[in-house]
Amino acid sequence: MKLDILAIGAHPDDVELGCGATLAKEISRGKTVGIIDLTRGELGTRGTAETRDAESEAAANILGVAFRTNMEFADGFFINDRQHQIELIKMIRKYRPEIVFCNAITDRHIDHGKGSKLVSDACFLSGLLKIDTKCEDSGTWQDPWRPKQVYHYIQWQPIDPDIVVDVSGFVETKMEAVLAYKTQFYNPDSKDPETPISSKNFTDSVRYRTRDLGRLIGVEHAEGFTVERYPAVDSIFDLK
Repeated sequence: MKLDILAIGAHPDDVELGCGATLAKEISRGKTVGIIDLTRGELGTRGTAETRDAESEAAANILGVAFRTNMEFADGFFINDRQHQIELIKMIRKYRPEIVFCNAITDRHIDHGKGSKLVSDACFLSGLLKIDTKCEDSGTWQDPWRPKQVYHYIQWQPIDPDIVVDVSGFVETKMEAVLAYKTQFYNPDSKDPETPISSKNFTDSVRYRTRDLGRLIGVEHAEGFTVERYPAVDSIFDLK
């Protein structure tokens, strides 16, 4: 399957929080989108790996992605080494995405920065001819593939974006996908321990961040990304 966008997150729910509305918008335009979660979020204070599996599947169905899979790397302890890079290279070469979305370059959770660098490095290495990998499904040798762009979505820390995407009309889909993670976010009836993301303030902040970024570009809602190389346009008039 050839993808237009491959969205990767260190944990189930990272993608929904960071770029869920952008994915929903591009899917509505006919783009093919897949999601890869690096871990099952098994160290999370609330819920279990099994509940996160079910929640991530429900969120994927809400967004309408073509597929979602989990690398089952160790939550909290995966590293950016050859073994992990090769496993991701296999996936990048399998799905040949034009664009990759991944975690913020730096953030509160240590897995976010690690995941960001791991994905970025794997995207580069995936384009090298002399790295040999086989497709695990077919057993055939894979051709090199390097995505055209790697974009990093914004997470806990309020990083200034390099580009901002108008997602007006798609925030409700984003929020529905986010709230599919019922064990993780605000629930006044929950008996689980409180966490930084389980407060009503956090859930509200997901929505008002899109409103604030939208305000700054003159639209209702927006999501922001940082880039690894200069974005280019054919004409200065292509910029809104």
